[in-house]
Amino acid sequence: MRGLTVVRPGPLASFQDLGRPGYAHLGVPRSGAADRGALRQANRLVGNPESATAIEVTFGGFAARATGFMVLTVTGPLTTVLIDGRAVGSHGVIGAADGALIEVLAPPAGLRNYLAVRGGFCVEQTLGSSSTDTLSGLGPEPLRTSDVLPIGSAQSAWPPIDFAPGPPAAQQPRELIIGRGPRYDDLADPAALTRTHWAVNPASNRIGVRLDASPDCPRPRHRTGRARPSEGVPLGAVQVPPSGQPVLFLADHPVTGGYPVVAVLTAASVDAAAQLAPGEPVRLLLR
Repeated sequence: MRGLTVVRPGPLASFQDLGRPGYAHLGVPRSGAADRGALRQANRLVGNPESATAIEVTFGGFAARATGFMVLTVTGPLTTVLIDGRAVGSHGVIGAADGALIEVLAPPAGLRNYLAVRGGFCVEQTLGSSSTDTLSGLGPEPLRTSDVLPIGSAQSAWPPIDFAPGPPAAQQPRELIIGRGPRYDDLADPAALTRTHWAVNPASNRIGVRLDASPDCPRPRHRTGRARPSEGVPLGAVQVPPSGQPVLFLADHPVTGGYPVVAVLTAASVDAAAQLAPGEPVRLLLR
């Protein structure tokens, strides 16, 4: 049976597809790929449906050995991909022979890469998705050394291209576009969101990106200290707790929360936020 055997998972490697939308009323997050655009691109390159299951590799360090010949690609930020120690590049279609060692190194900029194989990975589904949800625990466990990952049969024709340009070098600071959220006016000075110089807190993860303010910038403050009942929280929500340090919610975010949702990221900015590394500078721009 064709497949990959994990040699090293790196800091975090997990199965991801486009998630399990439609279950928020049951308290189930959508989950899925943190950078959905990169997942879709990877699957298109190898001729899979955009929703096929791939591997989300967080900050490199991933290695696996092939059983049988396979066709694969790696997307997300530009990075180094090695086949038996030979650099083959990312964002292109790669052939790996039986027994080949496939490695995905940490990208120089960005955080999450997506490894897709033609035919997709065969993974048991929960609520219609094979995604690992780090908040609820639904879906398969994160990948571990010696895990065997079976590959399915291709169900679609070859795509017309076998290479896609990688993303352009990100501006510094990284600019994320927001729209006003339902509780925008809960802030005493809403403009502080866009005026403040932010940096990514190392405690960020697939649930959300936490932002720290530069010491010389005032943090956004609530207009009152009154607590609110919990409300629904969408993907890309920007919550501001009493500390004034915003949280940008990603794929595994909770579906309700008690802090005000003062803004919401655009879809493209959700993907960009998923690639933010600890310490990276960020600006929020109001659309």
